Amino acid sequence: MSHERRHPAARRRPGGGALRFPARFRLGVLAAAGALAGVALAAVPPSTAHAADGTVSAARGTRVSAWSPSMTTAGPAFADQTIRMVAHSSVAGSDIRITLSNRYSDTPLDLGAVDVAVQEDGGAAKRGTTRNVTFGHSRTLTIPAGQEAVSDTLPISVDAGENLLVSLYVPGATGMSTWHSDAFDTTYIAAGNHSGDDSAQAFGSTTTSWYYLAGLDVVSPSARGTVVAFGDSITDGYHSSTGTYTRWPDILGRRLGAEPGPQRLGVVDAGIGGNRVLTDVPNLWQGVSALKRFRHDALGQPGVKDVILFEGINDIGNNAGPGGAPLTAQDLADGYRTLIDEAHAAHVRVIGATLMPDEGNGYFTPAAEAIRTSVNQWIRTGGAFDGVIDFDRVMRDPAHPSALDPRYDSGDHIHPDDAGMAAMADAIDLRLLRT
Repeated sequence: MSHERRHPAARRRPGGGALRFPARFRLGVLAAAGALAGVALAAVPPSTAHAADGTVSAARGTRVSAWSPSMTTAGPAFADQTIRMVAHSSVAGSDIRITLSNRYSDTPLDLGAVDVAVQEDGGAAKRGTTRNVTFGHSRTLTIPAGQEAVSDTLPISVDAGENLLVSLYVPGATGMSTWHSDAFDTTYIAAGNHSGDDSAQAFGSTTTSWYYLAGLDVVSPSARGTVVAFGDSITDGYHSSTGTYTRWPDILGRRLGAEPGPQRLGVVDAGIGGNRVLTDVPNLWQGVSALKRFRHDALGQPGVKDVILFEGINDIGNNAGPGGAPLTAQDLADGYRTLIDEAHAAHVRVIGATLMPDEGNGYFTPAAEAIRTSVNQWIRTGGAFDGVIDFDRVMRDPAHPSALDPRYDSGDHIHPDDAGMAAMADAIDLRLLRT
């Protein structure tokens, strides 16, 4: 089974007293060339992708990203429904904000209510924790096609590993949604406006995708930045257990929290199943290329200090070189250098991760294996990255290096299981990450 799977909408579709806080409201027009036909999006500096870029307040701490899935196009439509989603914070902090994205939709998004609460269990909120979310002091807003909105600050504290419920009420028909298909978490859908309900009784259907919700950032008293795990379905968590937060970036966040002293970095998972470095995937829900989304999804994160770049197996498995040509190892090296140069221009470090073996999967051919081996050698020895994580060495079968170690194979010979995800996270030398 390859990374480029059947569209999940064919398997699942959704069913049918305000507090005033200090306001910061921004709508950013964001570049997404090639993602949507007929939607003109203007390019802007990466700092406008999210409202904060890690500014330090001596009294409170640093604003960092706590959770932020990468978004794509071609999600299902909603009408007169409440969408309740789980945001799993990677770091403790306060003064939270959320980012809502209509970046990959071709119609404006009208929101009748947005609420945040602490999760009690499933779709139920802890009584008394629900807070209205405002945007420029307004409880309602319209996000134009191709844009994003960052909320006013909420005086809520969150612990590392704590879950918040974010509820969006969409009163009218949305058209195609901006979404993250493979959440490996549960989203709850209700007919009508139930955004402020503590109970989950009205939420009669569930999905395993996120819709419009693109970020949670906090002011951390200890963390001094954000590390972004940037990649494809292995980073996204494909074959990890739903609702257990056992993707390798989740486990990396817990490792950072378990270090002596306070946690020093938030962790963001910017993986998209099926994504490629050099070219857009024909399946729109698998995202535009890394070359197109890196500036927004990685460099646009609040407080970003480091990016772990682990992507390229979908380019190799599909022999997808630039302009429709066959792929070469040099093509991928050139793509990596482009991303590294962009990051360095923004004073962000990039740590390269070697590509894991996949013999037994449909992607594997001797020619593809030769490219993977050459690319890994370049990652290890080329000197372009600020550090290297050798996932290939850790995850391969010692007796058969072109295949995954059977102890970590989920069964499709390309994606690790939960134990494999833990082995990947444990393979990361935390000294590589900037404090």
